[in-house]
Amino acid sequence: EILSIINDLNNDDEIHGILVQLPLPEHINSDSIIEAVDPKKDVDGFHPYNIGRLFSGNPFHMACTPIGIIELLDRYNIGIEGKEAVIVGRSNIVGKPLALMLLARHATITMCHTRTKNLAEVTRRAELLIAAAGKAEMITGDIVRDGVVVIDVGINRLESGKLVGDVVFSEVSEKASYITPVPGGVGPMTIAMLLKNTLNTAKA
Repeated sequence: EILSIINDLNNDDEIHGILVQLPLPEHINSDSIIEAVDPKKDVDGFHPYNIGRLFSGNPFHMACTPIGIIELLDRYNIGIEGKEAVIVGRSNIVGKPLALMLLARHATITMCHTRTKNLAEVTRRAELLIAAAGKAEMITGDIVRDGVVVIDVGINRLESGKLVGDVVFSEVSEKASYITPVPGGVGPMTIAMLLKNTLNTAKA
């Protein structure tokens, strides 16, 4: 039934963008749903065709959160070329596509994950640190360098109900030259890039 609806949307010239809200229920195969979307209408940039174009250096739709981060850096005139960039988290939604985008802009990339040894040693080298692990307040002030640019992608709800990122904002902001808040930092950029992708489809 879902595939039939997607097919109808693919063939509707009045529809310019299709977004698959992840995660899907466990009994539904996410890959098959994403692959059913017309790549030109895949405004999330998750279709294998769009990922392949990003990998080859000729992107069309790019994943919204990673390209939102790039746009944020550009808008604040924060240089990327030659920077030591550390990404904490290797998800298909943020970490992996962001690594490709930063690499295309000539940053030196290190990706960290659950099996990274001596995480603090790696994060202390970062001139640009992107926290996208989905683990509340895992990046503390003692594991970052002075002047670091910090992009906090995480959004976690504590038992108290408070929303926090993957970064301890109060500590890291004392050392960072730039840092994004949670909420209200990366999230609005994701929405803006989703709208931009949809507009690009409408113009195509």
